[in-house]
Amino acid sequence: MRFKFSMSPLSAFLKGQRRLQRRLEKALPKMRLPDPPKAAKPRNPRSGLVQVHAFGSNPGRLRMMEYAPPTRREPQTLVVVLHGCLQTAVQFDRGSGWSRMAREKGFVLLYPEQTKANNHNLCFNWFRPSMVARDRGELMSIRQMIEHAIDRHGIDRSRVFIQGLSAGGAMANALLVTYPELFAAGQVVGALPYGAARDAMTALQVMKSGSRRSRKDWGDLARAAASGEGGEKPAVSIWQGRADRVVAPANGEALLAQWLDLHGLDENAGERENRLEGPVVVWRGGDGKVLVEYRLLETLEHGLPVIARRAGAERQPYMLEGAIGAPQQFYQAFIKRR
Repeated sequence: MRFKFSMSPLSAFLKGQRRLQRRLEKALPKMRLPDPPKAAKPRNPRSGLVQVHAFGSNPGRLRMMEYAPPTRREPQTLVVVLHGCLQTAVQFDRGSGWSRMAREKGFVLLYPEQTKANNHNLCFNWFRPSMVARDRGELMSIRQMIEHAIDRHGIDRSRVFIQGLSAGGAMANALLVTYPELFAAGQVVGALPYGAARDAMTALQVMKSGSRRSRKDWGDLARAAASGEGGEKPAVSIWQGRADRVVAPANGEALLAQWLDLHGLDENAGERENRLEGPVVVWRGGDGKVLVEYRLLETLEHGLPVIARRAGAERQPYMLEGAIGAPQQFYQAFIKRR
């Protein structure tokens, strides 16, 4: 018996589709199809930082990034910002809001940036004596950047300020100590005093448990670094978290001891002020201006306190969101009032 199979509806449909496909293939060379739509780019906050080249001999092999707002206010002001380990200048700027504030307030912003060729974790090498000696290494590179920015933007030399976090804070402190004539004030967050370490091994030890030196010893280390530079010392704001597990709170106490000795201030003369964000102790000069400010925040971990991000903003590592921001506090208490 011979069976005759009829074509199923599915087979007929597929056969018709193949014929249609062959006709389309012949027609395609003559047809111009629209390009597929491009995928939308993620809306990350933009940074206005641009790289500046040829700012000096650059012995520390750092990058210079800056932001100059279209409208600037008199007197011309420069704020230097040093990022922490595992951060870039752009990341730090996006998380901290410094360039947004620079645009609103009309000051120039300078970001020295570390490279992986110098330090795999992008830490400034604050613990290497050759990198933090006056007119040498990374310290000299940053000094050259500052001088370049002053000349290019007509900065008032009495209005140069600096902030740093962690390794960037230790490097900011090294600059304040080594070039005291260069800065009006600085803010050091979660960092260590000048001379606390001599290599990577001792740096890790000191970060974990602090270093035991007398107040005078800390002051002598700083005075030796300045190579006899006299005159007025910059004002300093020291921020330390009691919950910091990266840089032990003992380092904040050592920083305070170093600057009290440099300013010749009595430890017991500090005025305690209870504020919403926690107690602050300040030491003032004869003109009533703050010379040293010390903030030991109970719940602060390791990072920069920043005001809670706006909707759609980008989170960054070591940016601790809350009700207060260290950049805003530094501007209000020091930059605005100097």
